[in-house]
Amino acid sequence: MNRTFALVDCNNFYCSCERLFRPDLKNVPVAVLSNNDGCIVARSQEVKDLGIKMATPLYQVVDQIKRHKVQVFSSNYTLYGDISARVMQTLEEFTPSLEVYSIDEAFLDLSGFCDLEEYSQKIRSTVYQHIGVPVCVGIAPTKTLAKLANYAAKKYKATQGVVDLSDPERQKKLLALTPVAEVWGVGRKHTSSLEGKGITTALKLAQIDTQQIRRHYSIVMERTVRELNGESCIELDNSPAPKQQIVCSRSFEKKMSDSTMLREAICGFAARAVEKLREGGQLAQTVNVFIRTSPHGKTDPYYSNSATGKLINPSSDTRDILRMATRLFDTIYKKDYRYAKGGVILGDFCLPGQAQYDLFHPQTDNPNRDKLMQAIDSINHSGQGQIWFGGQRPKKDWFMKQSHLSPAYTTRWSCLPLV
Repeated sequence: MNRTFALVDCNNFYCSCERLFRPDLKNVPVAVLSNNDGCIVARSQEVKDLGIKMATPLYQVVDQIKRHKVQVFSSNYTLYGDISARVMQTLEEFTPSLEVYSIDEAFLDLSGFCDLEEYSQKIRSTVYQHIGVPVCVGIAPTKTLAKLANYAAKKYKATQGVVDLSDPERQKKLLALTPVAEVWGVGRKHTSSLEGKGITTALKLAQIDTQQIRRHYSIVMERTVRELNGESCIELDNSPAPKQQIVCSRSFEKKMSDSTMLREAICGFAARAVEKLREGGQLAQTVNVFIRTSPHGKTDPYYSNSATGKLINPSSDTRDILRMATRLFDTIYKKDYRYAKGGVILGDFCLPGQAQYDLFHPQTDNPNRDKLMQAIDSINHSGQGQIWFGGQRPKKDWFMKQSHLSPAYTTRWSCLPLV
């Protein structure tokens, strides 16, 4: 059976999420900002039409935003994550096999399905009806071509949000129109190199001999060329591999120099990181702590440092991680610096059944450790209370700047809109 992939991608996802509970924002320019409200990371079509580029620092376009009455929002990751989960749950109804590729994209296996364009329109209308988020669908015999099909579905309004590249002739027409930079797997470095050789379109890339492309670039680029020619080389990943590391870090709204406050922030990062670790059912063996001042400071001296420690026994107990994190922090902290960012990285993961424990520090020294952590997580997730450890700072007044944060529509009863 010939393979058929569909890539479903949400349109301007962060902006669409902000509009869900604000119908007054329909057809109004909307932009979403990065951490600390620094740069524009998501733009509605209206903002794109104003010529405002992705990653533009907010201060550079303040006048333009005021002049065109652009609605600006701080990143609300909790909201975006909840809406993403609902979109993916809806998409699962349309296929026996699905790969969640990113927060706003998923590959569907539609092999053997008939009337693919009609079926894709049904997917679009159902997601919009159930969730309220507009999506586009790209259909093709390979994942790389499906990506290009989705690119065309968004770019050309005449497609009505769906492009089917099952026909080889239609594939060639789109490849000839598509810049090589838009090909999935061709990064900025490779784009410059390919364009230097006159390979400016996806079609020209597809016409290169596979042995030549492998010799000059890599097997990954060879796979991309094969996929552009309709040969499926990249399968759906139904069960993504477990995470290899967990990073929890933030830029601070105001620079900090006080060691106590900074240590409390690091403890907060460590507690959140190990909570994510337990969600994945894994244990960590290494802890890394890093802090740095701003690299853009004109008067402040620059300082950046990190330290890594290995736990005696693999653990998902917050207390073990906090002890290690605070010990590492004390080795790298220097006074008289104004710190702009810090974080904790957990790594070297293993599963509980695969862990090798120290002979003199067996895991059985406290059989209630797991139950205690489960109880803490349960209380913290219930919304009825909050438990934190002594080293943490309950009042997160060091937290990143979010001056334009939208309400917690999906996680707080008091934020539900009144109709």
